[in-house]
Amino acid sequence: QTDKNGNVVYLYTTDPDKQDGFIQSAEKKGYDVLVMSSPIDNHFVSSLEQKLEKTQLKRVDASVASSLIEKDEVLESVLSEDQTTKVKEIFEKAITKAGYTVEVVGLSPDDSPVTVTMDEFMRRMKDMAKMGGGMSFYGNMPDSYKVAINGNHKLVSKILASADADEQSKFAKQAVDLALLSQGMLTGAELTAFVSRSVELI
Repeated sequence: QTDKNGNVVYLYTTDPDKQDGFIQSAEKKGYDVLVMSSPIDNHFVSSLEQKLEKTQLKRVDASVASSLIEKDEVLESVLSEDQTTKVKEIFEKAITKAGYTVEVVGLSPDDSPVTVTMDEFMRRMKDMAKMGGGMSFYGNMPDSYKVAINGNHKLVSKILASADADEQSKFAKQAVDLALLSQGMLTGAELTAFVSRSVELI
């Protein structure tokens, strides 16, 4: 599988169970995903990229599926500029934790409404720091995540159609928490609040 610049891109997973949603999204686009779950694979990935020309290895949860392998065709968001700004503001207010950057992107209506990812480079450096790979500087840096809002999903349209600010915030928060839950990133009081909110919405 190659990108628009002719680079060969290998997608891989370090945890097939935890990253199943990302794997399925990639496979729907016809991409193959390698399983690289050994503790030494993080070093192996970097070594391969250095040895092989025009080759990239990307963890399957490093971005939304449509952005993992750059192509010439780009799916645009159906939202206007004002709607995009409004959606971004709603989700930014709904996310109370620091370290999350929100962006509204054009994806397939069948893709998830919200996807939470960490930059590939930063994730690798942090993983290597955990293994004592001489990257302690990165290990001490706070985690930062990108929250991609699917501007073409019906949930976003539903949020914009609501005239109730509290309802907008509730749906936005629920969507973000679902994305976090799918990666095992929702715990403690936040998980309890999510369960309570889910019961209210049933």
